[in-house]
Amino acid sequence: MKTYSVKASEINRDWHVVDAKDRILGRLATDVARLLMGKHKPMFSRHLDTGDFVVVVNAEKVLVSGNKPKQKLYYRHSGYPGGFKSITLEEMLKANPTRVIEHAIKGMLPKNRLGSSMLKKLRVYAGDAHPHLAQTKANKPA
Repeated sequence: MKTYSVKASEINRDWHVVDAKDRILGRLATDVARLLMGKHKPMFSRHLDTGDFVVVVNAEKVLVSGNKPKQKLYYRHSGYPGGFKSITLEEMLKANPTRVIEHAIKGMLPKNRLGSSMLKKLRVYAGDAHPHLAQTKANKPA
């Protein structure tokens, strides 16, 4: 028997629209990361980007459990002395809810160039309107 290896020309990419309304952040992130990596496809290969495009809507309505809105912190550093900043999840959801979901999904993807290319296929929107209606209608059966 010969081992089948998928070629880049054989990869078909679909569009998925995921509604984040009333979904727990971590569980949503794992589902989206799975779609971006292509693990739901039978031709999944770890060394190739076989994943699909994913559009996440209603990012501002995502849920977290327990005291995470007040206790979970996001960190950043400007590179200068004293430039270390932190912000809570609650403040981040008010300021930029799309960044919360992007950050959670990015942590579940590979930490290399392959993960970067997978992350480029992700689009996150705070509300329910998005400009990708043409792609989603093309993939729906008539």
